[in-house]
Order: sequence, then structure tokens, then C-alpha cells
Amino acid sequence: MASHRKPRTRVRTTAPAVGLTTAALASVTLLSTQSAMAAPDPKPGVEDVQKKVDDLYRQAGAATQQYNQAKEASAAQRAKVDALLDDVAERADKLNEARRTLGSYAAAQYRSGSITPSATFFLADDPQSYFDQSQLMDRMTSRQQQAITDFRTQQAKASKKRAEAVRSLETLTTTQTTLRTSKQDVQKKLGEARTLLSKLTAEEKARLAAIERKKEAEARRKAQELAKQQAAAKAEADRKADEAAKESGGGTGTGTGSGSDSSATTGAEKVLAFARAQIGKPYVWGATGPASYDCSGLTQAAWKSAGVDIPRTTWDQVKIGTRVATADLRPGDLVFFYDDISHVGIYKGDGMMIHAPKPGANVREESIYYMPIYGSVRPA
Repeated sequence: MASHRKPRTRVRTTAPAVGLTTAALASVTLLSTQSAMAAPDPKPGVEDVQKKVDDLYRQAGAATQQYNQAKEASAAQRAKVDALLDDVAERADKLNEARRTLGSYAAAQYRSGSITPSATFFLADDPQSYFDQSQLMDRMTSRQQQAITDFRTQQAKASKKRAEAVRSLETLTTTQTTLRTSKQDVQKKLGEARTLLSKLTAEEKARLAAIERKKEAEARRKAQELAKQQAAAKAEADRKADEAAKESGGGTGTGTGSGSDSSATTGAEKVLAFARAQIGKPYVWGATGPASYDCSGLTQAAWKSAGVDIPRTTWDQVKIGTRVATADLRPGDLVFFYDDISHVGIYKGDGMMIHAPKPGANVREESIYYMPIYGSVRPA
């Protein structure tokens, strides 16, 4: 018997669509993987590395000056705190002596059997609360009143000094925090510079050395130009001085000069003699000699050898003495570099200076044009 059931309609599957979607996803994944595996950023060129390293050394120089400033401030604050603590101890002794005097009066009243309100006053932790009671004051002798006055005075002074000592200790803590931060900053910058240099190949290091030699040669050329300009200016000044002396009938004008000029020359000679003696010693940040120096440590020590005390940091050294134009530089003058005044050297003449350059280098002579000049001063 024939079946009357309607034939089942075949439903087409979506397998091909699924297959297409899977293929598309696979393609996207492949492209993403290829992108992720693409070549990394190109390695910086030697010129870029040099600029970066120079900038890191400059930043380390600025951080070194911050460290020097904080170290000096910390030492000064520590001395102040110690003096205040000594003063507080001395005030405490005086306060205790005044308290003992009051106690002796109270004991005398006790022995005489006359326990009066004044005894309570003498032995109270806060005598001030009784001081204004006129009835009590009437019962006191003049010596007792003087003892109370002394006590109050010593108590107020001791309290004031204790508060001052607390504030000074807080300032010291802040300064020491700055000191640690500056030290960490210096170490970080120097570490970054060393890391950059360590990644250079032998060929790249050779190219970097060639760039450095070219930079030094250009700086020396500029120094020679300055030396010629200064020599010409001196010759012209001497000529005019001779002419002026002949016109006045005083002979030549190229004598020894005034006493102050002679003294300044002698001081500059001592500064340069000291600086030359340090050539070859290593740069160490934060060092002030005698085995090693940072830039401002060298300049400070050199001028100290001539009997002139100058501040510790470049930021303070640039504020002393007389400002001098580059064309008017004389031996012994201080030349400062970079907009942040993070480096300093001692001018020796002919466009050259003696300075403690940077970590890994020794004290040496170099053209003042090796770095961008900020300005110059004549300390004395």
C-alpha cells in the first residue's frame, strides 16, 4: 500500500558558511600574528646615542648639583640641630635649678609648720595658674617672687627652644630626603647612559669616537679663534696705553699695573697652579678632593687654595663676583655651561679651561666651546 506521507524537505546545512567564517578568522589571526612578529623599532643611530648620552650626563650633572646642595644644607642643619639640642639640655638644667629653688622654699614652710597656699603653688606642675592670685603674692617674700619669675622665664625659654629643635629636626628630615632622592637620580641617569653605551657594537663605538674627535676639533678651532681675538685686543690695549703714557711724559704704559690688579693676577696664578696639579684625577660626582672631584668641587677647591671661599654648587658659584663676557675672560675666571648651569670649568687662557668633565673621565684641559656656554664670572 502506497504511503500518503509528504516527502521530507531537505534542509541545506550552513557548513560552507561556517567554513568561510573560520577561514576568515584564521586569516585575521595570521595577519595579527605577522604584525606582532614584525621587525622591532629600528635601533637608534650612533648620532642619536651620542645626543642621548650627552643629555643624560648633563641631567646627571644637574642632579649632582642638587645632591651637593642638599648635602651642604643637611650638614648645616645637622649642626644647627645639635646646637639646639645642647641649648635645650642647658635650659632644662636651669629650669630644674629654678624648680629646686622653689622646692626649697616649700620645704622650709613645711618644716616651720606654715603650710600655706604658696606651698601648693611651689609644688604645682603649673605654677602659672597660681601666679596671678594677688593674695598669694602678698604672702611671698621678694626672694620667693624672684624665684618664681626665674622659673617662669626658664620654663618659657626651654619650651621655645624645644619647639625650635623639633622644627629643625623636621627640616633636617626633609633635607635628607632630598639628598637621597638626588643621589638616586644621579645613579639612575648614569646607569641609563652606561646601558646605552654598552649596547653599541665595536664598529658603532669607533664611529662614536670619530664623532667625538670631530666635536673636539671644532671646539679647539673656536678656542684658537678666541685666543687670536684676545691677543689682538690686548695688543691694541697695550698700544693705546703706551701712546697715552708717552703723551703724558710718563714713559711706556706697560708697567706692572695697580696693586689690586697685581693681587688678582697672583690669586689667579694660584688657582691655575692648583687646577693643573689635579689634572689626571678622576671625576666622581659629589667629590671635593683631594683624590677626586666633581666640576664645582674642583673650582671651589682651586679658589680656596688662593684664599678665596666660594660656594659649593654651580648654581651658587655663578652668583658671586663679577659677570664677564666670553671675549673678556682672564685666567682663573669660572665658565658655566648649559641653560641649567649644571657644569663649570676654570678658564686658563687661549680659549681653554681645566675642568672635571663627567663620570668615566679625568680632570683635563679642554676648549670652553666643547659645551654650550651659559656665562662666566670673576670670583675675585
